[in-house]
Amino acid sequence: MTTKDQRGRIATALWRWCSRFEPIGLVVGLVFYCWSMSPSLLPRPWYLQAVATGLSVACGYGVGVLVVWGVRRMELTREWPERLRRWGWYAIGAAAVVVLPLFLVLGAWWQNISRELVGIEPSQSWDYAGVFVVAAIVVVLVITLARGIRRVTDLLIALIGRVLPPPVSRGLAVVAVGVVLVFAVEGLLATGISRISNGSAAAADTGSAEGVEPPSAPERSGSPESNEEWDTLGREGRTFVAGGPTSDQIASVTGRPALTPIRVYAGRKSVDADGLGLGRDTVDSLADRLVAELDRTGAFDRKYLAIATTTGRGWVNASVASSLEYLAGGDTAIAAVQYSYLPSPLAFLADRDTPLIAGRAVFEAVYQRVQDRPENDRPKLLTFGESLGSYGGQDAFSGVQDMLARTDGALWVGTPNFSEQWSRVTDSRDPGSPEIMPVIYGGQNVRFAAEPSDLDAPGLVDWESPRIVYWQHPSDPIVWWSFDLLFGKPDWLREPRGVDVDKGMTWIPLVTFWQVTLDMALAAEVPEGHGHAYGADAASMWAPILDVDDSELVDRVTDAMR
Repeated sequence: MTTKDQRGRIATALWRWCSRFEPIGLVVGLVFYCWSMSPSLLPRPWYLQAVATGLSVACGYGVGVLVVWGVRRMELTREWPERLRRWGWYAIGAAAVVVLPLFLVLGAWWQNISRELVGIEPSQSWDYAGVFVVAAIVVVLVITLARGIRRVTDLLIALIGRVLPPPVSRGLAVVAVGVVLVFAVEGLLATGISRISNGSAAAADTGSAEGVEPPSAPERSGSPESNEEWDTLGREGRTFVAGGPTSDQIASVTGRPALTPIRVYAGRKSVDADGLGLGRDTVDSLADRLVAELDRTGAFDRKYLAIATTTGRGWVNASVASSLEYLAGGDTAIAAVQYSYLPSPLAFLADRDTPLIAGRAVFEAVYQRVQDRPENDRPKLLTFGESLGSYGGQDAFSGVQDMLARTDGALWVGTPNFSEQWSRVTDSRDPGSPEIMPVIYGGQNVRFAAEPSDLDAPGLVDWESPRIVYWQHPSDPIVWWSFDLLFGKPDWLREPRGVDVDKGMTWIPLVTFWQVTLDMALAAEVPEGHGHAYGADAASMWAPILDVDDSELVDRVTDAMR
């Protein structure tokens, strides 16, 4: 076979393969490809960009196919001549040759701008070369899956159509396939995560982080005097009770005598719970064990008693906990329970109910115990949580007024967008205040902050006690991710962007959803002060809640945290 014949066969095969795709779908997909390279909240490594691009292109292709289907249903098109169709393919190919590499370069440039905004070293543009290959694989997989679903639907329509009219058969087939898909996805998700929960996640929970040893101080759960055995606390629980500053360390920072901070914890293993979620009775048992530990350690005699609602597998932000202990001179007790074996992303997918149950049960148990004491002999009751912990912790209250009535202060960190309490507070913001930094009744009791200076922004009224702080970064995708991003432009993208977000970020239907979704994957892997990385500034967030008016002390505590 001659070289000319080989080229001809290759060209014919390529033409046949291309003909399987809808050209209008490819054009729209190419537009979505360009949009997917635009900046979002955080810089993304090339492989996450590739997934975001692939999913965006697949959505764009689907939109194009849907438009063509609608036009054909209305019989507004005609068959184009073969020659014209071939020239159309040439035009699409020529556009792709120019657009694909051009927006790879632009995408890498935009990502480096985002890296600079969050304090990350820029990467080389050639790192983005792999985006096209991986994105193409994602597109082909998604389109293949969609075609398979369509064939099943067509087959079902044909079967039902033997006994029912076409409109009815089509409607029933679409509904049936949709229902099967929903149950299949939920079933696979639940089964897969259950296996993780009962297997690898639970097994990983038996280990301890490097350098973590059982505490000897009686003020800690897991110590020889504790009713909670070290092995039952879980990996994150063991890290929590073994960590934090000692009284000597606190005194060296504050310059004043200090107490040993109390940290109590109840692990999921202590109630022999299996499966994903915990029932109310099981969570109540955990809460009772926690209160017993608080009684044992004398926690109700401390000045401050803080309830920390944890993330999925029991994590408590060390900077947030330790900052409180430093500022209060160790005259504190912090209580927390573990309600899951799963990391937060999996817990979010599989079980959003247990964090709420845990948040309510633990707060109610501790609150009741506090109320049983004489009024002048009660600790100041605080509450805090980050991410899924903020979501669960806030659900203990019917609203802000309830929170103000039953606590002496709260610090909510990186609250997920799906949190009902956060949404209600944000939606009630004063007219003219932005969604990324709401002002609530002039800042009378509730204030939002991305950095410490926001707590005393110009125009706020006198800050009354008790005080509630919502700490959230403009670039934190955990705070801003929502299914609404698929088809609706949120207020935070109608307003000026935050200081660490590229001003070029804009809302694009379907595309922005996938961008922010992929931003969440490494949201905590950026420098502190950006994304979902909340650290040493916790001291400045706690100071007004505790009514600590000593900037030098706050600075020393911040330095100690760093």
